[in-house]
Amino acid sequence: MRVVIAEDSVLLREGLSRLLAEAGCDVVAATGDAETFLRAVDAQRPDVVVVDVRMPPTFTDEGLRAALVVRRQWPAVSVLVLSQYVEERYATELLTEHRGGVGYLLKDRVADVGDFIDALRRVAAGGSVLDPEVVAQLLARSRSPLAALTPREQRVLGLMAEGRSNAGIAATLSIGTAAVEKYVNSIFSKLELAPADSDHRRVLAVLRYLGN
Repeated sequence: MRVVIAEDSVLLREGLSRLLAEAGCDVVAATGDAETFLRAVDAQRPDVVVVDVRMPPTFTDEGLRAALVVRRQWPAVSVLVLSQYVEERYATELLTEHRGGVGYLLKDRVADVGDFIDALRRVAAGGSVLDPEVVAQLLARSRSPLAALTPREQRVLGLMAEGRSNAGIAATLSIGTAAVEKYVNSIFSKLELAPADSDHRRVLAVLRYLGN
């Protein structure tokens, strides 16, 4: 797995590079600003990129905007945003595109190295990985029909958006799979969406509504 890193903190950038190398990844470039990052992606065409949101020169949203450029110009490259913050405007735009290979994790909540590596591999393979807090913030700001969902349905939706199967949701909530199926069907009914065959398609269908 070939990786390009965009992180302005030298310590974190070097730490990520070493961590990924020890996990068997090939870190082909590690950059500290968005412009250099995009040049590296163009030159290296990695399998996946790890991008911070706030980068030079303004330390606002340069990294996330660069991630959107990657999604549009090099669609075969997967994107994992790893940040301290949820930048709602561009996060919604990034996540609501109709294809996988995307993730958004908060640095403070990545407590296990193995989980992070697993998330990166899932994104590189075309899956979607979302931090529960990211989902919660986007849901809270949404003006879409999501407001019609009950608190339990919103919880199930959040777990769906994390990429969990019905069995995984049932285990997390300590309920039966039949109950999960009932919640899922209700969610799709309220959102006027037909249930899809895979968790990946369900995630993208749900996230489309976050931008409405």
